[in-house]
Amino acid sequence: MTNVNDNLFAQQFRSNQSTVLNGIKKLCKVSTLKNKFPVLNWLPKYQASFLLCDAIAGFTVGLTTIPQAIAYGVVAGLQPQYGLYAAFMGCFTYIIFGTCKDVTIATTAIMALMVHDYAIITPDFAVFISFIAGCVILLLGLLNLGVLVRFISIPVITGFTMAAAFTIGSAQVNNLFGMKSPSNQFLPSSWQHFFTHVTSIRLNDSLLGVCSLIFLLVMKKTKNIHYGNRTIWKYISLSRNSMVVIFGTLLAYLLSRDGSEPFRITGNITAGLPFFRPPPFRTHIDEEEVYFTDMIQTIGSSLASIPLVSILEIVAIAKTFSKGKVVNASQEMIALGMCNIMGSFVSSMPVTGSFTRTAINNASGVKTPLGGIVTGTMVLLALAFLTQTFYYIPKATLASVIIAAMISLVELDKIADVWKSKRIDLLPFMVTLLTCLFWSLEYGILCGVLINISFVLYRVARPQIYLDTIKICGYDICFVDVKQRLDFASAEYLKEKILKFMNENRHDISLIIVKGVEINSIDYTVAVNLLSLKEDLEVLSCDLICWNWNDSATNVICGLNSELRYMFKKEQSIEDVVNDYYLSLEKRNECSRPATLADIS
Repeated sequence: MTNVNDNLFAQQFRSNQSTVLNGIKKLCKVSTLKNKFPVLNWLPKYQASFLLCDAIAGFTVGLTTIPQAIAYGVVAGLQPQYGLYAAFMGCFTYIIFGTCKDVTIATTAIMALMVHDYAIITPDFAVFISFIAGCVILLLGLLNLGVLVRFISIPVITGFTMAAAFTIGSAQVNNLFGMKSPSNQFLPSSWQHFFTHVTSIRLNDSLLGVCSLIFLLVMKKTKNIHYGNRTIWKYISLSRNSMVVIFGTLLAYLLSRDGSEPFRITGNITAGLPFFRPPPFRTHIDEEEVYFTDMIQTIGSSLASIPLVSILEIVAIAKTFSKGKVVNASQEMIALGMCNIMGSFVSSMPVTGSFTRTAINNASGVKTPLGGIVTGTMVLLALAFLTQTFYYIPKATLASVIIAAMISLVELDKIADVWKSKRIDLLPFMVTLLTCLFWSLEYGILCGVLINISFVLYRVARPQIYLDTIKICGYDICFVDVKQRLDFASAEYLKEKILKFMNENRHDISLIIVKGVEINSIDYTVAVNLLSLKEDLEVLSCDLICWNWNDSATNVICGLNSELRYMFKKEQSIEDVVNDYYLSLEKRNECSRPATLADIS
């Protein structure tokens, strides 16, 4: 007996060993490595002619990335350098793992807003969230769960994006006019603070902020100028953020040389490159040590919402700029997860894809992801040599940059399109928008998704079923046309609808035909309900025929009662089905009729 057990154990061990070895061999295949490290696909094919295009695109994106990274660091309630740390690590990491040449990874306004409530407690929370969110996103990507983003519809995404744009823009209105921004950055609090502190508006900041905002909005349109060299106009338009920041910084520096402070300025930014160190798994709040589990509890639902929003942004952006290629959503999630994990080791806040910078990258003619090296290098140089210059950036100028970017996120044309196409889809849009504005971004997108799921469940539970009385070959029959598949959720609905119809027309109809062309399959619950329906119809002196059902659905019912196979008619016209039924009915009636004197004679 011992020898038998030893042999079984040895066989099991060899089987497990073989499975492990096969898994390792599969992981070490060149195709697998190329799938997980897309840089191995495009780098060997890199052409020298691509270098200039990538350099120009990377430089152009860098001119936008630096001021926006500083601005979004401020939006998050952090020192500006945290936004720069996020930008340079995101650029370098995505080159290795990303699949779309146009996508640029950095912090965004939405990420900054979502992390704000935790970052103002201590910056360690922002770095910790970056690490945890990265681990969640990476795990989802490795499990090939990119399909989950399909459950979030465009109206929900549009409502969320617009709510974030309104919230972020409203929070910057105070800075635009030289006022201190409230700690609570949600829309009602921002406007309440603005109107209750309107007397503290600073004239210099207001003039600079409003003029900068107008300049940005006007310069955005210069790309559409057809006079002269259109390429020059395009690059002038793309560099508008840098032009505004440079002008505002130079003006603030010149006017403050005599010791005055004409504008509220950004202030000190930590110079030099960040230290490479593990993310903080414990921190201090008011001199009290907070451990890992306490940090997790503090973050709460954001552990799900921040990764979800990050995934939504990068997948949506990658699909927009994929240019006919199939987007590997799971690989994009792996890339985003690695960007956040690596960023957490250099004190980065959470990052995701940036639509604005990706659009600039695409418009600049980028050829490969290598353009990200130029952008990342520019951010590193800015951290190393330009931090003293950043000291003089007026907050009103940064506010104008953020508000101008938020205005572009308000896509009123999409709302008009939804109104024209299917107005019911405005419901998840409005629920998402209002919940995000007046409750929180996390619960807003959750409510929108729940509304979408309820739509799907309603359609599943109440499929399109059309019943009508039609005359075929001189007989009145009830014709049932099912336009969707049937499953357990809709089984009772089909039965109820047919019985209700029959109770209203019970004296006129003796045959019901259920068309099954669009019924691909049924389950046990549907089969039981159809058998129950047949019994109920027999009480009403009515028969049931299933016309043109496929074999899969037929076999489910016949598996319960093989004698009912006669109910299913296939490869016959409906006229032949009706004629055959009434002929057989007449024969049955004749056989069951008592013999009369005429029959005997």
